[in-house]
Amino acid sequence: MDDRYYPQTVEEKWQRVWEENKSFRAVRDDARPKYYVLEMFPYPSGRIHMGHVRNYSIGDVVARYKRMRGLNVLHPMGWDAFGLPAENAAIERNIHPEAWTRDNIQYMNTQLKRMGLSYDWDREIATCEPDYYRWNQWIFLKFYERGLAYKKSSFVNWCPSCLTVLANEQVIEGACWRCDSVVVQKELEQWFSRITAYAEELLNNLDRLAGWPDKVVTMQRNWIGRSEGAEFDLPVVGRDDLKVRIFTTRPDTAFGMTYAVLAPEHPLVDKLVADAGERAQVEAFRAEVSKQSEQERTAEDRPKRGLRLSSSVTNPFTGVAIPLFIADYVLLGYGTGAIMAVPGEDQRDWDFAKRYGLDIIETVQRPADWTGEAYTGEGVKINSGFLNGLDVEEAKRRAIDWLVEGGLGEAKINYRLRDWGVSRQRYWGTPIPIVYCDKCGIVPVPEKDLPVTLPRDVPFTGKGGSPLAESKSFVETTCPGCGAAARRETDTMDTFVDSSWYFLRFTSPSYAAKPFDPTEADYWMAVDQYIGGVEHAVLHLLYARFFTKALRDLGLTKADEPFTNLLTQGMVSKETYRCEEHEWLFPSELVGSEAEGWRCPKCGRPAIKGRVEKMSKSKKNIVDPEDLIAQYGADTARLFTLFAAPPEKDLEWNSQGVEGAFRFLTRLWRFVVQNQEQLAAARAPSDLPADLKDLNRLVHRTIKKVTEDIETRFHFNTAIAAIMELLNAVIAAAQKESLDGRAAVVKEALVAIVTLLYPFVPHVASELWSALGQKQPLDEVGWPAYSSAALEQEKLLIVVQVNGKVRGKITVPADASGEAVEAMALADPKVKGFVAGKGIHKVIQVPRRLVNIVLEG
Repeated sequence: MDDRYYPQTVEEKWQRVWEENKSFRAVRDDARPKYYVLEMFPYPSGRIHMGHVRNYSIGDVVARYKRMRGLNVLHPMGWDAFGLPAENAAIERNIHPEAWTRDNIQYMNTQLKRMGLSYDWDREIATCEPDYYRWNQWIFLKFYERGLAYKKSSFVNWCPSCLTVLANEQVIEGACWRCDSVVVQKELEQWFSRITAYAEELLNNLDRLAGWPDKVVTMQRNWIGRSEGAEFDLPVVGRDDLKVRIFTTRPDTAFGMTYAVLAPEHPLVDKLVADAGERAQVEAFRAEVSKQSEQERTAEDRPKRGLRLSSSVTNPFTGVAIPLFIADYVLLGYGTGAIMAVPGEDQRDWDFAKRYGLDIIETVQRPADWTGEAYTGEGVKINSGFLNGLDVEEAKRRAIDWLVEGGLGEAKINYRLRDWGVSRQRYWGTPIPIVYCDKCGIVPVPEKDLPVTLPRDVPFTGKGGSPLAESKSFVETTCPGCGAAARRETDTMDTFVDSSWYFLRFTSPSYAAKPFDPTEADYWMAVDQYIGGVEHAVLHLLYARFFTKALRDLGLTKADEPFTNLLTQGMVSKETYRCEEHEWLFPSELVGSEAEGWRCPKCGRPAIKGRVEKMSKSKKNIVDPEDLIAQYGADTARLFTLFAAPPEKDLEWNSQGVEGAFRFLTRLWRFVVQNQEQLAAARAPSDLPADLKDLNRLVHRTIKKVTEDIETRFHFNTAIAAIMELLNAVIAAAQKESLDGRAAVVKEALVAIVTLLYPFVPHVASELWSALGQKQPLDEVGWPAYSSAALEQEKLLIVVQVNGKVRGKITVPADASGEAVEAMALADPKVKGFVAGKGIHKVIQVPRRLVNIVLEG
């Protein structure tokens, strides 16, 4: 073998071997424990980035390690292939979304295979394939049958750039999650999934997700947002036919209700307007509010705006008429779309009351030192009629009892979670399998007619609305019920539908009778380890949990939760530079070098290091993995991303770190190859010198540490560091004397190193495994076990103190008794000088570590 390390040659060889042998094919085996590891599948945007490299390298370590531990591993890969970027590409490049997507999938497939990832490629899926999305449609129909899919008119988040509806979770700080355009409110007929039917179970089951990060569980808990309280009516003054229904978590504060508020979109508003002038005011206010996202409307740090209506309502607790407003901070989709306002105990209401000159009544006794505004703490009720003198919790119960006994209201549990709007005005998505007939109304497409496929005769103009509406061949159809002329639904499904059950499809990707084979799903599910970005903590993970429970109730799976353990890896970031005059710059834009110093390309001034930013195409600061692999190899790329930081932490890109990873692999390669003949002929010596015993002990200690770091903590960086230390010790031991008499122990250590490295750098590990004369393929070898006995030291170094100060060190047999250790400590020449002629009060020992001699006086 050439002692020069050529990673591309090695990697191509082993990738070919794995593909030909189908080394990572997963087959159900009821006699073996299974392990399902899955990374969130990618959108085929055209190129993988370093975030992909890190995510998939983490998953591959887990998959290879678990396989070596004897588990039956399922490790699949596929493509989240529907989405708006394909339509944008169709407009910009005059290419059909399907062609653009398929080209990207083919290219990215090749890129991932070059990384040597241990995927079962026979299970590859793409959500844009009709044999996948037909099951989206089948599931939709089953949901429709059970009332879990329905259509209604609602105000939705609308992106004016993407020209489509966004889920609440897709609006980030008032902007579209994809293009950053300001999101507005728009009223549309939309299809919804009734996720709220599972709100209680989604919330309660969070307590069972012990393998999830606490922050993700908290985010989901807050998003579901369970609230206990009461619903009751506020009669409209002078209108016996109209009442405002409100929900509150604090019915005990109702005596402090000094006004009430409706959401601007509330249908009752149109019945309350008195004349054309008031209607014009209402419409103008609504137009202003429609320009704000829900997040903006409810943000605590922005002023609340309202419009007082001519109507008023009656507070049933006091019998007093109070003003009625519409205001931007009240949302139609939460609770009843109306609130009672109690400014004495709600800061938002306090701010609004102060702005519009409304009364503020305190209903809870403040602490003596209270200097704030609205008070939300505990205390005794005041100014509250029959509730006076009660504490807050008892007053809540009494207020609800009063409402129920009087037939005025009821106890109620509400959720912040709202039903999931799944309609999208896009082409490149799953067609919703619904037909509209003038005679029959809404008619589901029969299952035998699935899939409803996407037509090819669709113009991509970017004008907005659903492109499917422009396809006459798609829209015009016949009613499945009566045979009359009918029209198809032209909206497609939110692409989060695709990713809400793909992990189940992976268990039987070719199954044709149902979305997946229940028998296979029962064996493989739940996913044992799921890996992806924390940005999906609410978006994807909540929908996947909902789908799993709904499909369970359809009898398709026994799983209650999709993912047993969740790892949210940190982002990949890159340091920026700036000069005294110009904006932040990235190293690729600078002139000069690391050694000479970087300079600004615009003015030539020195560029100094600045802030760290996430790698992204929009910031033009990405490092292309292809360039990295071409120069250093996939194993180096993998090793760097795994060694530079723990998986859950952000990884800062560092070119020196990449070079360091490559140097380590090169050093290992050269040492093995240059000593290959001696290592192959090695024979175990009858007796080991002390330094080789130490080396053997370090081997077992390293196996123990690497095992624990992978198994319990996913601390791949410290595991790799331990292997590096072991290699240093091996080389030092080999260079101490002639290798001839030491080769067997050195070889044993190298075999351990190569085996431990295999999950991290599988190509070079496999090649060096062969070079060390090992016959069985490394991907079929079990994980090394450490010997507890081998970890034991024959001799121990004991620190000796006199009155707490270190006065000497002694070497003792590991099995020496306490009395023997004490005698050797007192006999040490250095120690004798500090205790001679003095009485000993007592001797304290920390077994195997320390002796402290305490003198009298």
